[in-house]
Amino acid sequence: MADKNRTKYLLDEKDIPTKWYNIQADLKTPLPPVLHPGTGQPIGPQDLAPLFPMELIKQEVSRERWIEIPEEVRNVLRLWRPTPLIRARRLEKALGTPA
Repeated sequence: MADKNRTKYLLDEKDIPTKWYNIQADLKTPLPPVLHPGTGQPIGPQDLAPLFPMELIKQEVSRERWIEIPEEVRNVLRLWRPTPLIRARRLEKALGTPA
């Protein structure tokens, strides 16, 4: 039986997720666009390209519910995960979610 009070989860290699959940898919209204600090206009991929890989930019603007975790990232997570998964029980309570 699962411990109902458990908050910290350390995953075995076989349990590493293959997809990230994207909350934007479930928002009633889309988040407002990020504005360029110099122009005040919504930023586009070309503004982010000097800072981030294109795959990361695609994830940032996606409205897909599930985003595939690249195999290269999963391979690194199999070696070492810098932080355990921590369940946010106080956030769940504040939001009134039964998660």
